[in-house]
Amino acid sequence: MESGMKIRVLVAKPGLDSHDRGAKVVARALRDAGMEVIYTGLRQTPEQIVEAALQEDVDVLALSILSGAHMTLLPAITGLMEERGMSDVLVLAGGIIPKEDIPMLKECGIADVFGPGTTTDELVHYIRGKIESEAKNLE
Repeated sequence: MESGMKIRVLVAKPGLDSHDRGAKVVARALRDAGMEVIYTGLRQTPEQIVEAALQEDVDVLALSILSGAHMTLLPAITGLMEERGMSDVLVLAGGIIPKEDIPMLKECGIADVFGPGTTTDELVHYIRGKIESEAKNLE
């Protein structure tokens, strides 16, 4: 990533989850930290999310899920991303996800999972660190 370029983040709510307060808080915090943020809104299908991430040419896909369907929806999203050649996009998950499910989600391409109690500063620091590290690897 060139110096001065903003990190582009798509915040998405997959599935039938209808509670988006946390996603909106994350979107605002990332924007306030200087990132470009696109929010998809509620009830997005994996296909809609991946298409939006592709069209918006994002660096990060932040998925917020509270419905309990994370073991179905998140692998579907990462699978579609792989099919579309989007392996360079950092994929994060947040919400109510049991600790025992995290290793399997990481195996399918979720870089990390942020649960209740994660501060927005922790998330901003994590994203910046990962994106800067990737940029250095490309140099």
